[in-house]
Amino acid sequence: MSKNAIIFGASSGIGKELARLLVNEGYKVLITGRRIELLKQIQKENPEDYFIQQHDVDDVNATKNLFDLIPTMFQKVDLIVHNAGIGKENYALNWEDDYPTIQTNVVGATRIYQLSYNFFKNQGYGHLVGISSIASLRGNRHVPAYHASKAYQTNYLESLWMKAKRTKKANINITNILPGYVDTDIITGETFWMASVEKATKQILKAIKSKKRKAYITKRWLIIAIVLKIVPARILTKYF
Repeated sequence: MSKNAIIFGASSGIGKELARLLVNEGYKVLITGRRIELLKQIQKENPEDYFIQQHDVDDVNATKNLFDLIPTMFQKVDLIVHNAGIGKENYALNWEDDYPTIQTNVVGATRIYQLSYNFFKNQGYGHLVGISSIASLRGNRHVPAYHASKAYQTNYLESLWMKAKRTKKANINITNILPGYVDTDIITGETFWMASVEKATKQILKAIKSKKRKAYITKRWLIIAIVLKIVPARILTKYF
């Protein structure tokens, strides 16, 4: 029997490429996103293995409705990946610029994580993967809401991992993926150690298959993670 996966935020970038890799691995994949026309283009590549559902993660009621529909699509779900996220520079600390980031990366993500965990608990097993960011490790004066929202996700996923370890009636795996710079639409301006979507996603798939608790993408971002954790904030202000 083939495995089944759901990817929230799969119309482009990491989500799109990960869906392709999972199909190549023999999965049936439900892909979601706001831009239905892009989802249809992906489905055309392999109509038998892709299922599509237009969905906005900001709409928490729609998220609940989607989870209610899952049993009509799949007898079981092995993997759920939450990839949707946004971020915007906000030098002036305008509420209008930060609110969408908070709504998507905190409120929307929390709803998906909660529903996924409870779905797997009722099913008896499953693997939940969150795509957070290396940005979750420290603050940033230019994009404070994005960094804070990713820190929230990292801590929430760790909390679910702890919870899963104490859930005796279900075998639930939790993986937090922390990418550095990946060549997607969300990246603007000059960066370093930019990875292609293809390279980053192959490493993400490897981490998923290994059921790692936490994985830095690409692997060399582990070096930056170690440095960020020990450098005093007063030094970071010169760069971030």
